Amino acid sequence: MQKISPFLWFDTQAEEAVDFYLSVFNDGKKHGVVRHGDAIPAMSGKVMTVNFELSGQQYIALNGGPQYKFTPAISLFVRCKGQQEVDELWDKLTEGGKPGRCGWLEDKFGLSWQIAPEEMFALIGNPDPKAAQRVVEAMLPMRKIIIADLQAASDREGLS
Repeated sequence: MQKISPFLWFDTQAEEAVDFYLSVFNDGKKHGVVRHGDAIPAMSGKVMTVNFELSGQQYIALNGGPQYKFTPAISLFVRCKGQQEVDELWDKLTEGGKPGRCGWLEDKFGLSWQIAPEEMFALIGNPDPKAAQRVVEAMLPMRKIIIADLQAASDREGLS
C-alpha cells in the first residue's frame, strides 16, 4: 500500500461512492471492505471502510457520519487525453452532481473533481504571453473545458 493515500469521509455511502467511482474509471479496483464488529451493536456488520484504487492511486473511503462534508478546498485532479475523455468523465461525474467553473465539478456525493485536458496546459503555457492570456480568458467562464475553444482563443491575433 502507498505510504500516503487520500482518506475520504462519507456519511453512510462509502461503498456506494466507491462502486460509482469504479464504474466511471475502467482501471479501478476495490481492494477490501472492513465491516464493524460487535463492539457497537447498532453498527455490527455495516461497512466501516473501503480500500480502493483508481488509475494506480489508492484511496480509503470511510462511513464516518454526517459531522464533516467535502469542500472544493480539496479536489481530485484528472488529467485527460483529448476531448472525448473530458466529455465522458464530465458527463458521468456530473450526473446527480453539479458543474463548477474551469473544469471543476462536484459529484453526487459532494466530492470535488477537476477534469482537465492535457492540451489545456500546453495552450496556457504558450511562449507567446498574449496567446496564453487569451486561453486563460477563454477558460475562466467555461464549465466543462472545450479544447477547440481554447485552441481558437490561442490562434486569434490582435485580441487580449
